[in-house]
Amino acid sequence: MKMGIISDIHGNYVALQLVLNTLDTEGVDAIYCLGDIVGYYPQVNECCAALRERQVQCIMGNHDWYMIDGYCARSKSVNECINYQRSVIDTDHLRWLGSLPIYRTFDDIHMLHGGWSNPLDEYLKPDATYFKKLQGRFFFSGHTHKQILCDYDEYVYCNPGSVGQPRDGDPRAACAIWENGEVNLLRIDYPVDDVFQLMENAGFNDYYYGCLLTGAAHLCKLPPDYKRT
Repeated sequence: MKMGIISDIHGNYVALQLVLNTLDTEGVDAIYCLGDIVGYYPQVNECCAALRERQVQCIMGNHDWYMIDGYCARSKSVNECINYQRSVIDTDHLRWLGSLPIYRTFDDIHMLHGGWSNPLDEYLKPDATYFKKLQGRFFFSGHTHKQILCDYDEYVYCNPGSVGQPRDGDPRAACAIWENGEVNLLRIDYPVDDVFQLMENAGFNDYYYGCLLTGAAHLCKLPPDYKRT
């Protein structure tokens, strides 16, 4: 089986389309999403529809939970984006988000959004000791927006990175492919200016999207001299 693994789309349908096209080109048999379909960027309906139409196997992330029945206690900007998205999301997509599981497990593969101590909101810092207490061999999680692959001989851990808001200094959309016990990491260019315009149309200034230009670790404004293509 050849599996595409994606995570942290965050309403960035511009990036998601190109990632899904790339996974199609790679000939994957199935796609799994590790959560945070919504949050930050405005095309939440388009993202939900694309995943549902393709029958992508999704997991709930913390932003998905915020959308359904909560808020983020640590970020005003996150709540502002979620509040906007609540005003535009289709009711059917909202119900679908609420039906998503917290974990997915099959054979020796274990998937969730955060970590195995807190499935929604753990910022996992992997090491071999962490996985010794767990059952399984292959572990996948998202949440940090930082692409990483660790092979500890007995255990393999992968964060595929973020489709919609990378935070590892590389602005390209991220994903991974698992095939017969091997994991490969991919990065895909996409037109960030298209997202900038969509955010402006939704009433957000560049503080909410400037990080997409560089893959910055935090929200930030665009450089004053930045010229759109």
